[in-house]
Amino acid sequence: MSAPQYVPGHQLLTGRTAVVTAAAGAGIGGATARRFLEEGARIAIGDAHARRLKETEQALAEEFGAENVTSLPCDVTDETQVQALFAHAEQAHGCLDIVVNNAGLGGTAELTEMTDAQWSKVLDVTLTGTFRCTRAALRSFRSAGRGGVVVNNASVVGWRAQTGQAHYAAAKAGVMALTRCAAVEAAAYGVRVNAVAPSLAMHPHLVKVTSAELLDELTRKEAFGRYAEPWEIANVIVFLASGYSSYMTGEVVPVSSQHA
Repeated sequence: MSAPQYVPGHQLLTGRTAVVTAAAGAGIGGATARRFLEEGARIAIGDAHARRLKETEQALAEEFGAENVTSLPCDVTDETQVQALFAHAEQAHGCLDIVVNNAGLGGTAELTEMTDAQWSKVLDVTLTGTFRCTRAALRSFRSAGRGGVVVNNASVVGWRAQTGQAHYAAAKAGVMALTRCAAVEAAAYGVRVNAVAPSLAMHPHLVKVTSAELLDELTRKEAFGRYAEPWEIANVIVFLASGYSSYMTGEVVPVSSQHA
């Protein structure tokens, strides 16, 4: 089955400000940043890759207006950089309404060969980085008293087993649990916390870190016989960030036929 046509924006996020992490590439973060702008939001994007981040900001600013796009390099393993990104977003746009925690790190290694360093690096970026940004978001939302939305990027491997992915699967399962716990706590001040769980969303970095054989195998398992385009995941993130999901919190939404 071929990919569907790109869905135009419907101004679902007009007047709202969003932080999107790991947004400088061609993957889900970059697609989400673009979708948010198409839906009328202002964005502050972060990424550990400063050059790519600046190029992304400039390209989006040319298309959507410099007043709607700002950026700041942010490595989510560094608490100081996380705090700086959130402060920058509020200073640039005057408020904060939505946070999309997209930063994550994968890799392939069987447990018997996996080093402590490999394990710790994946957990620090993928799980602890999401914790740092969720904490920053909830503090900001609680202080402002205007509500807010957090959308985390989990993965179907948080539910299902996959060889060589113990560190990544553990981190993404942790993101799911973090999402549910944060949602219960944040409901008291009108904040919603949900997550998406993609299966196979293709982007250039994935090709570099995953074998062609594994990608072919995973693609064949998908019901549509194809991988997802990053913007298809971003569409679900838009839904979770918008008023259309106003009664949803603590949910992990699979964007796949392979979530169990």
